[in-house]
Amino acid sequence: MHIAVAGNIGSGKTTLTTMLAKHYGWEPMFESVDNNPYLASFYEDMQRWSFNLQVYFLNNRFRQVVEIRRGGKDVIQDRTIYEDANIFAPNLHDMGLMPTRDFENYASLFELMCQFLQGPDLLIYLRASVATLVEQIAKRGRDYENSISIDYLTNLNNRYEKWISEYNSGKLLIVDVNRYKFGENPEDFGYVIEQIDSELFGLFK
Repeated sequence: MHIAVAGNIGSGKTTLTTMLAKHYGWEPMFESVDNNPYLASFYEDMQRWSFNLQVYFLNNRFRQVVEIRRGGKDVIQDRTIYEDANIFAPNLHDMGLMPTRDFENYASLFELMCQFLQGPDLLIYLRASVATLVEQIAKRGRDYENSISIDYLTNLNNRYEKWISEYNSGKLLIVDVNRYKFGENPEDFGYVIEQIDSELFGLFK
């Protein structure tokens, strides 16, 4: 079984992935952040490093999906390949931070990969306001994230909402992070568990 957690920067993907992996005994697959050779450079000079970063993520995420399908285990994945292609790359292109020829090259590569992709059995989308995202980004204190602008987060949020409104690659569960503080409140985490059980196992219906 392949479960995936999607959401904007600071929405709580890694926290929820860790908690759900422990609760269900699923194997977690995390986004490559600490070992990412491009991320810090990207936040220093987005235009120079945008293409490199997105190709790195695309390669990493595609490799994860292949491993999940071959492994035969129950896996929960922190962020999906679809977010890179539908949200982050086109946002960088529209902002003038990724040249058109690079974006078209990237989009062509993703289109080819899609022929070998299968959507997750359940996608959990963490919906959060920009204010909540800013608060949670500040809490985790990553130096390279200090330069993230409100406009950048807002543009990403708008793209996330559009993508989710059109998502049709499998079951979808939306969690309102503004309301349900699953990382801090056990009752809120319990609510998330109930919703997941309902989607995956037909319980609580």
